[in-house]
Amino acid sequence: MSPRKSSGNRPAEIIAATLELAFEVGPDHVTTGMIATRLGLTQPAIYKHFPNKEDIWAKAGETLHKRIMQNVEFDGPEGQSAMEKLRRLVVGHIDLVAEFPALPEIMVARDPSGTLSGTLTDARLRIHAAMARFRAAIASQLEEARRAGQLRGGLDVDDGVALLFGVIQSLVLRLIVTRDPRRLLQDGKRLINLQLRLFAGQGDDA
Repeated sequence: MSPRKSSGNRPAEIIAATLELAFEVGPDHVTTGMIATRLGLTQPAIYKHFPNKEDIWAKAGETLHKRIMQNVEFDGPEGQSAMEKLRRLVVGHIDLVAEFPALPEIMVARDPSGTLSGTLTDARLRIHAAMARFRAAIASQLEEARRAGQLRGGLDVDDGVALLFGVIQSLVLRLIVTRDPRRLLQDGKRLINLQLRLFAGQGDDA
């Protein structure tokens, strides 16, 4: 791959290249040499912005945490129903995974050798914290939909959360196997819409 054209924001380019490479080779195999080659730089040019790889991963974890939380905290247009807000919340996360397909693998990354201690581990924990907020937001929107009479009778909120996460996780697993984020986008919205229609008791014509 030829070096990318600079956007003028070198630190952001370094993080973007790191996350791209994390999807291509695995988070624990990314090196500063790979990042430099991807950007058409020397390694000292990388260290000018990030003194070591620990700092790169700290910023990568911060970036992913921030993006997850932006999706969680976005209110959307006024007047949306609880189910519409729920759809936007879940589809927004699928869009985020398609943009950063390394996200699921960073979430479960381990470093048995200890060479990345305090780097990938910290990034992973920050992402886990944001994902806990994402799960809580889904539960909150389901509860709001239940109070508004938008859910079929007998649907437990915790079960609804588990079912929605099941759809997301199945899509993510296929992403890890196929390495094709496009299929995540192609099928994600359709499957989420189908699941939400079933939640609303509209399964007969879904």
